[in-house]
Amino acid sequence: MLGRNFRACSSAALTIPLAALVAAGFMVAHAPHAAGAQTPNAPSPAQSQDPDEVCANCHRQIYDSWARTPMAQASGPAAEGFIPADFTHAASGVHYRVYLDLGQVWLSYERPNAPSNRALQGKQLLLFYLGSGRRGRTWLFQREGYWYEIPINWYAKKHIWDMTPGFLTAREMPFTLPVDPGCLHCHASNVQASLPDARNHFSGPPFPRGGIACASCHGDPSQHLAQNGKGPILNPARLDTVRRESICLECHLEGEIAVVKQGRSVGGFRPGDNLFDDAVYFEDGRKAGPGGRATSQWESLLESACKRASGDRLTCTTCHDPHATVPAEDRVAYYRSRCLTCHAGLASGHHNENPDCTSCHMPREATEDIAHEQVTDHRIQIISKPFTSPFAADELVPIGGVQPGVRDEAIAWAQLADRGDRAAGERALRLLLQAESTDPAQASDGELHMELGFLEQMSGNRERAKEEYQQSLRADPYNETAAGNLAVLEAQQGDSVAALPLWQKVFKDDPGASAAGIDLAVTQCRMGQPGAAAGTLKRVLLFSPDNDAARSLSQAIAAGTERCGK
Repeated sequence: MLGRNFRACSSAALTIPLAALVAAGFMVAHAPHAAGAQTPNAPSPAQSQDPDEVCANCHRQIYDSWARTPMAQASGPAAEGFIPADFTHAASGVHYRVYLDLGQVWLSYERPNAPSNRALQGKQLLLFYLGSGRRGRTWLFQREGYWYEIPINWYAKKHIWDMTPGFLTAREMPFTLPVDPGCLHCHASNVQASLPDARNHFSGPPFPRGGIACASCHGDPSQHLAQNGKGPILNPARLDTVRRESICLECHLEGEIAVVKQGRSVGGFRPGDNLFDDAVYFEDGRKAGPGGRATSQWESLLESACKRASGDRLTCTTCHDPHATVPAEDRVAYYRSRCLTCHAGLASGHHNENPDCTSCHMPREATEDIAHEQVTDHRIQIISKPFTSPFAADELVPIGGVQPGVRDEAIAWAQLADRGDRAAGERALRLLLQAESTDPAQASDGELHMELGFLEQMSGNRERAKEEYQQSLRADPYNETAAGNLAVLEAQQGDSVAALPLWQKVFKDDPGASAAGIDLAVTQCRMGQPGAAAGTLKRVLLFSPDNDAARSLSQAIAAGTERCGK
């Protein structure tokens, strides 16, 4: 009943096929990262001066217009984004409520009339909301300094509550959904750096105030303000093309695969930077189109005839004003006017009965990664002609004209291999070995060695996999993927003594890593430490109260039906 742990977002999540580990008697589970200072409540906006209010002194009209945009309303204190919920999830049987009590927002959860082995009841104080409400909204809470999203989301287009994306059919309540800094950067400004042990572990609130503020696009205003508005301030319109577009693409470029360059961090992006200095974004050339992803607009636009013909003249702000939201009743006329700046000859005589250009050329399609949502297809297709992607190929296509190195391409293929693509795994292994052997800098590349360890493990080369995981941990001692998979290998070979400290560190660093906690408890039990195992399981259930495996093992140890040491 052993498991593995993995890190998501910028590092690839290395998922060992379930059947392979179950056949060997191992339990596979997602594990997110552990203790920190309590943060009892979100800061009040009155606690510090809002720099955007200072900007408003001279730019009142722009400020007032911006304040009504989804960007300005992308996050904030929980009570400001309160939406009441009273929702029962059929698959898990859990009843959720979101309610106000004395000005605070709470989430309650219970499984009514459940047998004792599935009983569940509790509540959690919510501190921030994420999402403008135009598409949806979720809320954040913290436990011991670790920040999580709640298990349910408000889906605005359909005006319904449902489980968070990816958990619509979950039998258990997913309570350890780590807040990722990469997501926070697209919902708030001045996001704080997470602590090294876990991406969702912060020394205080992860951001000081809600919304995408002026500085997110215009940079640090301190010199401008110090000189009474005469000092320098960044005007994105005056940047070169790639740096101007990078400001939008920091949040509006998803990429099917994203590889952070060695020694870089997308969290360090500032307006005026070149986003492609930090990361390489790829599309899988074996497929075409938006791929059902909710934030694939830029990749789709690159495939359009309009973008290819217009080049740098067509960018996000050609159609979208970041300072304003077009009222619903004006959208057809507004976006038609955007089209007619290039297609003036179609102003009359071209489907006069339907002035909505987007309804035919940019239809809305259902997304696959976010339930109950649709995305506008930015490929701008001509309905009478079958669409052919200019990027279709049997290769990975880098976005933005970037020339990826061997290391970046290797990790990109490895990410596809993680999703079950065996052909991608073969290419990844070859390229990773090439990068390892030809570039001395790769000796300290924890991600490269983690990926190599995973592929060697999947190929049955256990000793080589262990060497790669150990090298990854020398480069990054907090890499829980490498530590968890190394622990699995040690346990598979019967070395519980070697596996134990690996799982202890992962679970200490990240108490939301429930799979590591269960693995640790099983190992403690096998080594004749029932008290330690019971304490570990109690902590697993503190962070993941509906974890069936932890609950069952805890009950078995308490009842004596699981005899530790046997």
